[in-house]
Amino acid sequence: MPSCDIIFLMDIKAGINSAVFLAICGLLISLWIGIHSIRSGRKLLYFRLRQQRIGYGWRMIGFALALGVLVVLMGRYGEPVVYSFYEPSPTPSLTPTITLSPTITLSPTITLTPTITDTPSITETPTITPTPSMPQEIEAKFTSQVTPNPASQFSPLVFARSVDVNTYEPIESGTVFLNPVRRIVAIYSYDSMSPGVQWTALWYRDGKLIYFDTAPWDGTTGGYGSAERVASPDEWLSGNYEVQIFIGLEWKTVGRFVIEGDAPTSTATRVPSPTVTDTATVAPRPSATASNTLLPTSTLAPTRTRRPTDTPWPSQTPKVTP
Repeated sequence: MPSCDIIFLMDIKAGINSAVFLAICGLLISLWIGIHSIRSGRKLLYFRLRQQRIGYGWRMIGFALALGVLVVLMGRYGEPVVYSFYEPSPTPSLTPTITLSPTITLSPTITLTPTITDTPSITETPTITPTPSMPQEIEAKFTSQVTPNPASQFSPLVFARSVDVNTYEPIESGTVFLNPVRRIVAIYSYDSMSPGVQWTALWYRDGKLIYFDTAPWDGTTGGYGSAERVASPDEWLSGNYEVQIFIGLEWKTVGRFVIEGDAPTSTATRVPSPTVTDTATVAPRPSATASNTLLPTSTLAPTRTRRPTDTPWPSQTPKVTP
């Protein structure tokens, strides 16, 4: 058989050593690929792609471990197993070569003692970053009664000046922004969300709460989302900004960015005052002084008309008889 001929033409020990060497190379390559895949996966923005990349890395590490077990088995049991199927052929013994006598080794020179290394007198200890918590005045505004899912997950925040609403790709992303600024968007991916649960985004500048947004969750259980703050340019003061995302009272993710440069000052627009036009007012002419009105003279009372006196009846004329 061709395979038997190849085995006989090739030294069995050399073949086992070659197989062990190739397995070790495959082990190192698989281990490097796995570690690199896990590290690069942790930097991905989107949750599902990150999980796929990390899972691939762990599979490569598992394959490297399997190759390690194979290397141990081949190194310890490879030759006996092969010899149980094929009898070893006698190999010619090598003639010993002349071994050169060792040359005289020079004695080491005086080694300089190391100088004293200055140790810093004051060692800076890192400050403890407090865990984000929900302010009570924001908690009082909650309206949802849905219990948050403890398995819900959020990716690290990516900050940008805008976002493509169709693909959720950031536009002009970064961690340092120069004034003037009008809008900052925090983009994230999420998974295992419960519809109707209370969602809150808190915006801080130099440790002071400057803006918040809280509402019942109206999105899907998994996908991409964003939180944004839109304000006039004079409100985006330079400083260190921090955005915290909460589900209920549980903190999920946090991101930080910096705004540099002086914010533009808002100029007050003067409201024009009504102009008073001096109109010449014609003064009324002085009216003539009223003359004294003569008092009515007293009217003489009418004299009393005397009633006519009684006219005496004519007396009877005596009748003359002839």
